[in-house]
Amino acid sequence: MDLSPDQMSPTDIYHALTQIIIPRPIAWVLSPNDTNAESLNLAPFSFFNVVCSDPPILMLSMGNKSDGTLKDSCRNLLERQRCVIHIAQDAQAAQVSDSARELNLGESELEGTELELVDFNGTSMQRLRQVPVALACRLHQHLEVGNKPQNLLLVEVEHIWVDDEVCFNDGKGRVRFDAEKIKPLARLGGAEYASLDQVFRVQRP
Repeated sequence: MDLSPDQMSPTDIYHALTQIIIPRPIAWVLSPNDTNAESLNLAPFSFFNVVCSDPPILMLSMGNKSDGTLKDSCRNLLERQRCVIHIAQDAQAAQVSDSARELNLGESELEGTELELVDFNGTSMQRLRQVPVALACRLHQHLEVGNKPQNLLLVEVEHIWVDDEVCFNDGKGRVRFDAEKIKPLARLGGAEYASLDQVFRVQRP
Protein backbone atom coordinates (compact mmCIF):
# COMPACT_ATOMS: atom_id res chain seq x y z
CA MET A 1 0.00 0.00 0.00
CA ASP A 2 1.31 3.43 -0.97
CA LEU A 3 -0.01 6.48 0.88
CA SER A 4 0.49 10.13 -0.06
CA PRO A 5 -0.26 12.54 2.80
CA ASP A 6 -0.99 15.34 0.33
CA GLN A 7 -3.92 13.25 -0.93
CA MET A 8 -5.26 12.38 2.54
CA SER A 9 -7.40 14.27 5.01
CA PRO A 10 -5.81 15.34 8.31
CA THR A 11 -8.03 12.80 10.10
CA ASP A 12 -6.89 9.96 7.84
CA ILE A 13 -3.25 10.99 8.31
CA TYR A 14 -3.73 11.01 12.09
CA HIS A 15 -5.26 7.53 12.12
CA ALA A 16 -2.53 6.17 9.84
CA LEU A 17 0.36 7.63 11.83
CA THR A 18 -1.01 6.61 15.23
CA GLN A 19 -1.40 3.03 14.01
CA ILE A 20 2.08 2.68 12.50
CA ILE A 21 4.22 4.84 14.84
CA ILE A 22 3.92 2.26 17.62
CA PRO A 23 4.29 1.67 20.44
CA ARG A 24 4.32 5.18 21.89
CA PRO A 25 5.08 6.04 25.52
CA ILE A 26 2.32 7.80 27.41
CA ALA A 27 2.84 10.92 29.50
CA TRP A 28 0.19 10.98 32.24
CA VAL A 29 0.32 14.69 32.99
CA LEU A 30 -0.75 16.21 36.30
CA SER A 31 -0.99 20.00 36.21
CA PRO A 32 -2.47 22.68 38.50
CA ASN A 33 -5.77 24.24 37.41
CA ASP A 34 -5.17 27.21 39.68
CA THR A 35 -2.30 29.11 41.24
CA ASN A 36 -2.64 27.36 44.61
CA ALA A 37 -2.90 23.90 43.03
CA GLU A 38 -6.14 23.26 44.90
CA SER A 39 -7.54 21.66 41.75
CA LEU A 40 -5.47 19.41 39.51
CA ASN A 41 -5.91 18.29 35.92
CA LEU A 42 -4.84 14.79 34.85
CA ALA A 43 -4.59 13.81 31.18
CA PRO A 44 -2.66 11.33 28.99
CA PHE A 45 -0.65 12.25 25.88
CA SER A 46 1.08 9.78 23.60
CA PHE A 47 2.70 12.39 21.38
CA PHE A 48 5.49 12.36 23.96
CA ASN A 49 9.18 11.58 24.20
CA VAL A 50 12.61 12.70 25.41
CA VAL A 51 14.40 15.12 23.07
CA CYS A 52 17.47 16.24 25.02
CA SER A 53 19.54 15.07 27.99
CA ASP A 54 21.59 18.21 28.66
CA PRO A 55 19.46 19.81 29.91
CA PRO A 56 16.86 17.04 30.32
CA ILE A 57 13.99 18.09 28.06
CA LEU A 58 10.85 16.17 27.17
CA MET A 59 8.36 16.86 24.39
CA LEU A 60 4.58 16.97 24.72
CA SER A 61 2.38 17.62 21.70
CA MET A 62 -1.25 18.56 22.25
CA GLY A 63 -4.10 19.41 19.95
CA ASN A 64 -7.01 21.57 21.07
CA LYS A 65 -10.37 20.62 22.54
CA SER A 66 -13.24 19.77 20.23
CA ASP A 67 -14.48 23.38 20.52
CA GLY A 68 -11.08 24.72 19.40
CA THR A 69 -9.97 26.02 22.80
CA LEU A 70 -6.73 25.00 24.47
CA LYS A 71 -6.70 21.71 26.33
CA ASP A 72 -6.55 22.23 30.08
CA SER A 73 -3.08 20.68 30.36
CA CYS A 74 -1.74 23.10 27.76
CA ARG A 75 -3.45 26.11 29.33
CA ASN A 76 -2.17 25.12 32.78
CA LEU A 77 1.40 24.73 31.55
CA LEU A 78 1.35 28.05 29.72
CA GLU A 79 -0.12 29.88 32.71
CA ARG A 80 1.64 28.13 35.60
CA GLN A 81 4.72 26.71 33.89
CA ARG A 82 4.84 23.36 35.72
CA CYS A 83 3.56 19.81 35.65
CA VAL A 84 4.33 16.29 36.81
CA ILE A 85 4.64 13.62 34.13
CA HIS A 86 3.91 10.05 35.24
CA ILE A 87 4.71 6.80 33.47
CA ALA A 88 1.58 4.72 34.03
CA GLN A 89 1.58 0.94 34.31
CA ASP A 90 -0.23 -1.43 31.97
CA ALA A 91 -2.74 -2.35 34.70
CA GLN A 92 -3.84 1.32 34.78
CA ALA A 93 -4.99 1.41 31.14
CA ALA A 94 -8.64 2.01 32.03
CA GLN A 95 -7.77 4.85 34.42
CA VAL A 96 -5.50 6.43 31.83
CA SER A 97 -8.18 6.18 29.15
CA ASP A 98 -10.86 7.60 31.48
CA SER A 99 -8.68 10.62 32.24
CA ALA A 100 -8.63 11.56 28.54
CA ARG A 101 -12.26 12.70 28.52
CA GLU A 102 -12.99 16.40 28.10
CA LEU A 103 -14.13 18.24 31.22
CA ASN A 104 -14.98 21.86 31.82
CA LEU A 105 -12.04 24.08 32.72
CA GLY A 106 -11.22 23.71 36.40
CA GLU A 107 -12.84 20.30 36.86
CA SER A 108 -10.49 17.55 38.01
CA GLU A 109 -10.23 14.06 36.52
CA LEU A 110 -9.10 12.87 39.96
CA GLU A 111 -12.56 13.33 41.45
CA GLY A 112 -14.35 10.03 41.90
CA THR A 113 -11.23 7.93 41.29
CA GLU A 114 -9.13 5.83 43.64
CA LEU A 115 -5.96 7.67 42.66
CA GLU A 116 -4.12 9.19 45.61
CA LEU A 117 -1.82 12.20 45.74
CA VAL A 118 1.36 12.35 47.84
CA ASP A 119 3.99 15.04 48.30
CA PHE A 120 6.71 15.03 45.67
CA ASN A 121 9.88 15.50 47.71
CA GLY A 122 12.25 18.04 46.24
CA THR A 123 9.40 19.94 44.57
CA SER A 124 6.41 22.07 45.51
CA MET A 125 4.11 19.69 43.66
CA GLN A 126 2.37 16.40 44.29
CA ARG A 127 2.49 13.10 42.41
CA LEU A 128 0.27 10.04 42.04
CA ARG A 129 1.10 7.45 44.69
CA GLN A 130 0.18 4.43 42.55
CA VAL A 131 2.56 5.19 39.65
CA PRO A 132 6.22 3.97 39.68
CA VAL A 133 7.79 6.95 37.86
CA ALA A 134 7.15 10.66 38.21
CA LEU A 135 9.03 13.59 36.69
CA ALA A 136 8.59 17.13 37.95
CA CYS A 137 8.87 19.47 34.98
CA ARG A 138 8.88 23.17 34.19
CA LEU A 139 7.94 24.70 30.84
CA HIS A 140 11.01 25.36 28.70
CA GLN A 141 9.47 26.42 25.39
CA HIS A 142 6.13 26.55 23.60
CA LEU A 143 5.82 26.27 19.84
CA GLU A 144 2.87 26.07 17.50
CA VAL A 145 3.20 23.66 14.58
CA GLY A 146 0.87 22.58 11.80
CA ASN A 147 -2.22 24.10 10.27
CA LYS A 148 -4.63 23.91 13.24
CA PRO A 149 -2.11 24.48 14.99
CA GLN A 150 -0.76 21.82 17.34
CA ASN A 151 0.85 22.90 20.63
CA LEU A 152 4.40 21.60 21.02
CA LEU A 153 5.50 21.97 24.63
CA LEU A 154 9.10 21.38 25.64
CA VAL A 155 9.42 20.82 29.39
CA GLU A 156 12.61 20.56 31.43
CA VAL A 157 12.84 17.80 34.03
CA GLU A 158 13.76 19.28 37.41
CA HIS A 159 13.28 16.27 39.67
CA ILE A 160 12.72 12.54 39.18
CA TRP A 161 11.10 10.02 41.51
CA VAL A 162 11.31 6.30 40.81
CA ASP A 163 9.89 3.59 43.08
CA ASP A 164 12.72 1.69 44.81
CA GLU A 165 11.00 -1.56 43.77
CA VAL A 166 11.91 -0.97 40.12
CA CYS A 167 15.55 0.07 40.70
CA PHE A 168 18.71 -2.02 41.02
CA ASN A 169 22.49 -1.67 40.80
CA ASP A 170 24.27 -3.43 37.94
CA GLY A 171 27.66 -5.14 38.09
CA LYS A 172 29.43 -1.80 37.67
CA GLY A 173 27.51 -0.19 40.52
CA ARG A 174 25.34 1.93 38.23
CA VAL A 175 21.69 2.54 39.05
CA ARG A 176 19.44 0.77 36.57
CA PHE A 177 15.68 0.76 36.14
CA ASP A 178 13.87 -2.52 35.49
CA ALA A 179 11.46 -2.10 32.57
CA GLU A 180 9.71 -5.37 33.39
CA LYS A 181 8.89 -4.04 36.87
CA ILE A 182 7.91 -0.58 35.67
CA LYS A 183 5.45 -2.30 33.31
CA PRO A 184 4.85 0.81 31.21
CA LEU A 185 1.60 1.21 29.34
CA ALA A 186 2.11 1.90 25.63
CA ARG A 187 -0.24 3.52 23.14
CA LEU A 188 -1.21 2.03 19.82
CA GLY A 189 -3.92 3.21 17.41
CA GLY A 190 -7.61 3.74 18.18
CA ALA A 191 -8.57 2.28 21.54
CA GLU A 192 -5.63 -0.14 21.56
CA TYR A 193 -2.86 -0.22 24.14
CA ALA A 194 0.05 -2.56 24.74
CA SER A 195 2.24 -3.88 27.53
CA LEU A 196 5.82 -5.17 27.48
CA ASP A 197 5.23 -8.71 26.33
CA GLN A 198 8.91 -9.64 26.26
CA VAL A 199 12.11 -7.78 27.09
CA PHE A 200 15.26 -8.97 25.35
CA ARG A 201 18.79 -7.70 24.94
CA VAL A 202 20.86 -7.61 21.77
CA GLN A 203 24.37 -8.92 22.27
CA ARG A 204 26.89 -6.59 20.70
CA PRO A 205 30.15 -7.95 19.25
